Amino acid sequence: MAESLRKTTIKGVSWSAIDNVVQTGVTFVVSIVLARLLSPDDYGLIGIIAIFTTVCTALINGGFTTALIRKQDATDEDYCTAFICNLGISLILYVLIFICAPLIAEFFCREELVALTQVSSLGMIIGALALVQQTRLTKRIDFKSQTKITLIASVVSGIVGIVMALWGFGVWSLVAQQLVSHILRTVLLWIVNKWIPHLIFSSDSFHELFGFGWKMMVSNVLNTVWKELYQVVVGKFYNTALLGQYTRSKQFSKLLSSNLTSVIQRVTYPVLSNIQDDRERMVIAYKKLIKITMFFTAVSMFFLGAIAEPLLYCLIGPKWHEAAVYLPLICISGSSYPLHAINLNMLQVQGRSDLFLFLEIIKKIIAIGPLAIGAFVGIMPMLYANILVNIIEFFLNSHYSGKYLGYSSWMQIKDVAPSYTLAIIVAISIYFLKYLPLSFWIVLPVQIIMGIIVFFIFCRTIKMEEYQELEVMVKPYLKKFKLF
Repeated sequence: MAESLRKTTIKGVSWSAIDNVVQTGVTFVVSIVLARLLSPDDYGLIGIIAIFTTVCTALINGGFTTALIRKQDATDEDYCTAFICNLGISLILYVLIFICAPLIAEFFCREELVALTQVSSLGMIIGALALVQQTRLTKRIDFKSQTKITLIASVVSGIVGIVMALWGFGVWSLVAQQLVSHILRTVLLWIVNKWIPHLIFSSDSFHELFGFGWKMMVSNVLNTVWKELYQVVVGKFYNTALLGQYTRSKQFSKLLSSNLTSVIQRVTYPVLSNIQDDRERMVIAYKKLIKITMFFTAVSMFFLGAIAEPLLYCLIGPKWHEAAVYLPLICISGSSYPLHAINLNMLQVQGRSDLFLFLEIIKKIIAIGPLAIGAFVGIMPMLYANILVNIIEFFLNSHYSGKYLGYSSWMQIKDVAPSYTLAIIVAISIYFLKYLPLSFWIVLPVQIIMGIIVFFIFCRTIKMEEYQELEVMVKPYLKKFKLF
């Protein structure tokens, strides 16, 4: 049974990771091309629109997908009820955004935001049509199908965006890219999933799902609003060009932090939900997840922060210099995101959505500090303050989940300390190479090679447990492709 769970988890994580790598990789390549064709101001405008559409997306979900995944005996009535609610909420929110678009444009003093917001927000309705379809695949831990869908949608939408940018459509090329991606992804999910919703609305299903899910919805909305408020502060108190710089730095950090967090959340939640009644297995899985995940995350994020300036210079050009300045600090904060996600997942698995919501409210009150600093002091002080807030949030998240499973905050710190030590050593060993009197085109590959060498020497010399565990997990897959 334990071996079966291990294989299921590894398979799920592998395909989920591939899904994210495919989506991120294609999006990354496309974004590099678009960043050279478009201006920071174009990205700033899209960043403003994202403030509202991202929050609305969290509302559209309504917590139904989380509740469906957790419910072990979900019926067709449950799925149909969730589908109708998702679609209905998306239509209501689209109408509100359509009406409020002129006010948004006036607030940010950019008239072009009216049409951009009204068209771009159509993606919310299209995305709502796919939520339950994706949930059914996730519940079956079928990330292989999702990976294929992601690849097709990302490639085709990327080509559309690049072609439109070359034809001079400017910011509209970014809007078209997003909408085409939403459309293709939704259509393919319906084709692959082979599930057709019926016009069935069960009040019993609604009360059961929403009874658990509404707290998750409010938590997600709070979390999303606070993330997007950073965009509001930069866009309102500074300018759209600087917001574009900030948005690009966030996008680069998300290549690792958010994608790793997404992989962990998508896979561990359904897997752990299946063993929620076996406390001993949950604790073992919980500890192993934290150690392995943070080993990879900490090293990757600190490595990205250390090579930020040469990397952005070579990939998207010197006009994005400010983004390279912000990225290292964002990477330090982002390194802890998967750790937060694992701890919060444990609360969801145990059905403590009430405690989940309570924590989100407390954390958002604390997060007012960095926002105020960003508005009245500057962006860099805001990013430093955000690192401190992330540390405080870790203790809050880990305290309650650890309390129920006997795995305290300090025990977690002890387990992740070797990974952060390695991350700091690798980062310091390559960071200062950027000051060499050499072209960044030479410095960047030197940094990458040096970082990899230091990483392997350290891991093999001290026989790091997390490295050995990861090696054991990966070896069978490498042998299949004759890479080992």
